Amino acid sequence: MSAKYGLAGYNSSRKHISISVPASAEVMSPHIKSMEELKVLGIRLGNFSAPTQFCICVAGVFFFYLIYGYVQELIFSVEGFKPFGWYLTLVQFGFYSLFGLMELQFTKDKRRRIPGKTYMILAFLTVATIGLSNTSLGYLNYPTQVIFKCCKLIPVMIGGVFLQDKRYNVIDVTAAVCMSFGLIWFTLADSKVTPNFNVTGVVIISLALCADAVIGNVQEKAMKLHNASNSEMVLYSYSIGFVYILTGLLSVGGLGPAVSFCSEDPLTTYGYAFLFSLSGYLGVSFVLALIKLFDALVAVTVTTGRKAISIVFSFMFFTKPFTFQYIWGGLLVLFGIFLNVYSKNRDKMKLPSVKDLKSWLLTGKKVRLLSQNV
Repeated sequence: MSAKYGLAGYNSSRKHISISVPASAEVMSPHIKSMEELKVLGIRLGNFSAPTQFCICVAGVFFFYLIYGYVQELIFSVEGFKPFGWYLTLVQFGFYSLFGLMELQFTKDKRRRIPGKTYMILAFLTVATIGLSNTSLGYLNYPTQVIFKCCKLIPVMIGGVFLQDKRYNVIDVTAAVCMSFGLIWFTLADSKVTPNFNVTGVVIISLALCADAVIGNVQEKAMKLHNASNSEMVLYSYSIGFVYILTGLLSVGGLGPAVSFCSEDPLTTYGYAFLFSLSGYLGVSFVLALIKLFDALVAVTVTTGRKAISIVFSFMFFTKPFTFQYIWGGLLVLFGIFLNVYSKNRDKMKLPSVKDLKSWLLTGKKVRLLSQNV
């Protein structure tokens, strides 16, 4: 056993230790030893070709997250529900904990690998990210909330400059500037056409964005350092977060009114909450599968496309004022996202140089001249 995981042998006379490097399948998560064993909704993705795997994952991301966004907006369209965003988050965390516990039962290794202190920090950040995001819908249009959630780069860069003394290249700075101006444009348009626009919503979703920018780094570091599974991360982060939210609601007296309101029509409120939680949980599974089978660039591209479609669906299915300023602000944000993705993957995404563009233009002119001569 020791030879397999590192200590190949120990010679007492020579005081010598030899270290062997484990195979790639051994250093992966203990719950997914190889890509062939990767399953989502019982589908063994390793049985399919790469294009089919991609299509399955993309279809799953779009299907479940479009339902997630639709149901989220549908819940807050229920008359009188807007003040109870934190209670919705409590119910969502309860369902996520239950789903994570059920998923963990199907794994061989059920040990908790990440320390409890780390999970307490992760739970706090998760509560801030999802709770504030849900609560912001009591003050903002759904499209405005989604646009803000697309701009995680801005707080990441600000934190990097002031906390870690990082330096960013011109493309990253340009991306952040485009996102910032796009957000300002979109928010100003929303404030003009939405009668009940409230700056409080902008502050809340901005705080959620800051927490979201931090949590990704903490999660990635914890999972790589302790080799933890996704189901373990979900179970402990959301169950501890459930306790946080429950304590907070009890301390401010917010639990009683929320339970009383939802009990008036439990089939609608809790039914929507269950569908909202289930679709979000399954959507995360397909996003993680995309990252494992392909890479983060592909996952970011797919999820960004999904957010764009969610905004379109929001205007299609829910009555709200519209202005073309939304389109220009949204396009500016999308351009900033593209620049950010390109900055991190310049070796994979080779854009044509100025020389190439001149060559193409000259070639086009020659073709037109030849066609005219003919």
